[in-house]
This record gives sequence, C-alpha cells and structure tokens, in this order.
Amino acid sequence: MKKGSEMVTQEQMDHYLEKGWVVIEGVFDHAVVDGIAKTATMIIEEEIKNPDVSALAGERLESGEVIPRKIFSPFFKHPSFQEFVLDDRFNNVIEEFSGDTPLLLKDQVFMKPPYHGGPVPYHQHNFHFQCFPADQVITAWVALDDVNEENACLRYISGSHKEGIIPHYQKSAAEPHSFLPREEDIKLKNEELAPVHKGGVVFHQIQTLHSSHRNYSDRWRRAYVTHWVTGEVTCKNETLNQALFKTDRYQAVREKRAVSPKPASGL
Repeated sequence: MKKGSEMVTQEQMDHYLEKGWVVIEGVFDHAVVDGIAKTATMIIEEEIKNPDVSALAGERLESGEVIPRKIFSPFFKHPSFQEFVLDDRFNNVIEEFSGDTPLLLKDQVFMKPPYHGGPVPYHQHNFHFQCFPADQVITAWVALDDVNEENACLRYISGSHKEGIIPHYQKSAAEPHSFLPREEDIKLKNEELAPVHKGGVVFHQIQTLHSSHRNYSDRWRRAYVTHWVTGEVTCKNETLNQALFKTDRYQAVREKRAVSPKPASGL
C-alpha cells in the first residue's frame, strides 16, 4: 500500500479487490461538501432554464416542470470544483487503489431531488470506456448528501469486475445510446448496497456492475462523480483522447494549483 492517504485500511483494500467497490467515509469535510452541493445546485438550476436543455441534464415532468438530473463536465464550471476534485488527500486515496498517479478522465454531478430521480439500471462503465488495464481505471463517487437505500444509494454486483467486459445490448430503438446487459448476466444474488455519509466516497473499479433506484425520500441525493486513469492506461476507442487531463485548460489549472495548493478536504 502506498503512503500518503493514511485512510485506506488493509480491510478496505481487500474489500475493494474482492468485491470491486468500497466505501471510505470522511474523505471530505462537511462544510466543504455543503459548499460544493450548493454551487452545483445553483449551476444546474440555471442550466435547466434553457428551453432546449438536454433530457440527460434535466428531467421534464408531466406538469412541464424540469427538475435537475446531471451536470456534464462540471470541473471547468466553477473554481471550487477544481479545488475539490484535485484535493491532495482525495487524490492520494485514489492512488491507493489505482497504484499510480491519478489522471482525471471525466466528471459529472448526478442529482436526484426529493421524491424524484429515476432509476439507473445495472451497467458497466468499461463497456463504453474500453480502457485497459481495468484495475487502473477508478470511479470515485463523492456523496454530497447522506445516502442510504431510501434516497437511492449505489448498488453493486460484488465480484462482477472479475468477469471482464459483460456484453451490453441496445435497450430500444428509441434510446440509441442506452446499452444494458441482459438480465441473466446480472447475478442479483451478489447484490450489495453501498450507503455512505456526506463527505464519504464510494470507489469502484471500472468493470464493476452498478445501479441505483429512484429517490423515494424527502431528501436530496447529490453526488460528484469522477473517473480516473493512470499513465499506463490505453484505450480501444476515443475515450482517452477526450480526457480532461489532456486539455490545455486542465493543465493550466494543475500548474496554477501547484504554485498555491489549497486543500479542499478541510481535514
């Protein structure tokens, strides 16, 4: 285990390697996370005012109201997001799992407002990403609210990361970008839930099957989700070519932060 984070125990590392996911609590201070959640909510509420807003960004209800769903590539939309994502302690924890310096592939903020936020069926990121070696590609799901079964915590098929890329099939002609595995390929007997407190992070390997249900509670379920690779990772499609860490803007942020780093974790 690499030095630096002092947050990943051997038990947690073993859990991650065996099941393909693990929860690490207390990575970020609550005050920092509350600020990120507030900023993200402000940004998405402005974006969904656009009459041409994507259905992936905002869900239109039968009443005509559009509710927040997803912020695409938030990293460049506010400086506080950059400090948050590049926080040294957070990155050190990611390095524990990837084995090398983490490089930011892409990011999103997922929103499930109270009583809303539809289910996300089981899927595997690497069917789309096609990045290898898979054990050097990590998803870090930062909880911006306390998350449990009632407000749609993540669900995993433990051990599914060991089965390679599972075939996905187009859900319907009406949803050309929606590809899902067959039900018989999802071993629900191995399903486990990953509740996490605000400021905690759920880490999973890129080939671990995961899903979430609808938010049935009166509470928000917001999460800042980042995907990371190492310098050893290669790709069979354009995923790496579109990586955030390869952009000049990202490099400028890194260089500026190197001059005057500010820890976002508050710890």
